[in-house]
Amino acid sequence: MATIDTVKKSGARFYVNDARPGVTVPGVTSVIGMLPKQDFLGPWQAGMAADLAIDSFDYLKDMAARDRAGARRYIAGAARRYTEVRSKLGSRAHDVFERLMAGEEVDYVHPDIVNHVEHFRQFLVAVNPELVRAEDVAWSYEHEYAGSFDAILRIWVTVDSKGALKITPDRSGTPILVMVDYKTSKSTYSDVALQLAAYRYADVIIDPEGNEEPMPEIESAAVLHITDDQWAFKGVRADREVFDAFLTLRKSFTWVRETSKDVIGKALAKSSGGMVTGTQRRGK
Repeated sequence: MATIDTVKKSGARFYVNDARPGVTVPGVTSVIGMLPKQDFLGPWQAGMAADLAIDSFDYLKDMAARDRAGARRYIAGAARRYTEVRSKLGSRAHDVFERLMAGEEVDYVHPDIVNHVEHFRQFLVAVNPELVRAEDVAWSYEHEYAGSFDAILRIWVTVDSKGALKITPDRSGTPILVMVDYKTSKSTYSDVALQLAAYRYADVIIDPEGNEEPMPEIESAAVLHITDDQWAFKGVRADREVFDAFLTLRKSFTWVRETSKDVIGKALAKSSGGMVTGTQRRGK
């Protein structure tokens, strides 16, 4: 049996399998981080800083008088602090979702996620899924990556006259295995397809005790998007074409982190330096 750990290196997450000493592989989300940054991120970050400055003008004026550099860091960090708060909310929600999916009674819910949890309970009734696996590690030996997925669920569906899937919560339809990711962000983005495809086509699943077994045949993928206001269970195309796009990013990860470091060799010939005039020599 092998136990799995994670480490951070230069901002990227790597997975470590103690059955293979010295071997680390990048995490799925770090690989997807090779995508170009979304166009909206720069203006959004600037807007967060501007809002903070406007809303806290007097406070920041006093802070700047005492510590200008500190005030600057405080304003510049507005977007980062917001992201950290949202990340904590997401972690709290995921923890409760996992417990509820496993059939555990949850007595206390943090006030920030009361609505999220209620929406998750509604999802359980409306879809009536069966939990197959949750929060295990998907590991690809062939392509050298790993990542912790939210859930593999079995749901029951029928196909209507137009070929669209329809969920049958009474489980009267055909059962299918679905790789599912939970999102609590304001929107869902296309990169979730890359994430789910990476999990779907990994070689094995490794549980917290280190037990390893082949990845089952996953038939579909979906994202459960839950916000404070609503929830939606959306199908996601996470097929071989999407997986190929993920593998391109995996190659980009190796290029940026490793290969690019030594592609430029030492100079085979170079200038000997600029001419030194007699005036310059006498001036020394």
